[in-house]
Amino acid sequence: MDNRIGIRRIDSLHFFVRDLERSRAHYVKQLGFVERAVSGPEFSYAHGAQAALLEAGDVCFLFMAPISEDCECATWLGMHPEGVGRVVFEVDNVEHAYHVLRARGATPTSAIEQGELLDGRVRWFDIATPLGATTFRFVQRRGMRAMFPGLLRHERRRGVHGNRFGVLGIDHLTSNFLTLGPAIAWLEQVLGFERYWDIAFHTQDVRKEVDGGSGLRSIVMWDPHSGIKLANNEPAAPAFESSQIYRFCVDHRGAGVQHVALAVEDILGCVRTLRERGVGFMPTPDAYYDQLPARGIAIEESIEKLRRLQVLVDGEGDQYLLQIFLRDAASTFDDPEAGPMFLELIQRKGDHGFGAGNFRALFESIEREQTRAA
Repeated sequence: MDNRIGIRRIDSLHFFVRDLERSRAHYVKQLGFVERAVSGPEFSYAHGAQAALLEAGDVCFLFMAPISEDCECATWLGMHPEGVGRVVFEVDNVEHAYHVLRARGATPTSAIEQGELLDGRVRWFDIATPLGATTFRFVQRRGMRAMFPGLLRHERRRGVHGNRFGVLGIDHLTSNFLTLGPAIAWLEQVLGFERYWDIAFHTQDVRKEVDGGSGLRSIVMWDPHSGIKLANNEPAAPAFESSQIYRFCVDHRGAGVQHVALAVEDILGCVRTLRERGVGFMPTPDAYYDQLPARGIAIEESIEKLRRLQVLVDGEGDQYLLQIFLRDAASTFDDPEAGPMFLELIQRKGDHGFGAGNFRALFESIEREQTRAA
């Protein structure tokens, strides 16, 4: 028997939010997503929520806001601020995936369910995860991607086919935990993911004079068959509670998805336009760019252009990546209950790592933002 789950790709992410219109306006008007569907009466009755399905390139986000006090969305928001409440994976065969996961010790939170769509059918089931109340869903589709029964799909407008800022797809997801061991064991033993990359970082490693400092340990897991990568962080001692990973877990009220990395085709053009539209990004120290030439990365881009846009670069030789991190939702909306989740933009130019050289810059940037917001 084939013991692979048969994951094809990340089908969609389900965000549980309190204010649907706020999220919809931000992602459509500022980030250039296209609204493809909204909840109809059938969906709202079944889920006790209103919803909007937004797409950019190969990325599908379903935002759900409760209209009933006892719905799944409201229960999740009673435990966490707004954030990713469900990660949905498309699989080859939902029954095979269900039996393989059960045999590995997964905890299903539903039986296999199914529903009819206008152009096909969808079957799915959910399992519990180490990510607090966040679940993983496995779906088998015949028909339109990311659609579920009761969602009313908009007629596609001529000339509107994707994200105007060149978003291609989800590069990886990153989650934060207070302790990594149980989560990594679960990803290995239940999902069958393998170790791909890891790093440990602490500010005392580079600034001995720091009193206490803070740090993290990160392990990236992947499914070699689909290429899906899940990065996972924990705080590092000394000064465990000073780590921004610890702070995330406090603000999120438990483990959860810290950020979603979106692959883009032209990060400089994308960031330039987003900044013009008022999108906020995490700041990077100016000294970071002064040190770039000594790192020996053969980049095509002008360092001054990177400096102006505050785009990070990492890699070795002529194999590198460019990345930048948007401000978290709580800062963007000036509302702690919007949550600490944020987006990353990444353009890979031959480097398939996770920006080890940028960990310090990102880590300290997040901590500066947290201090500013406190």
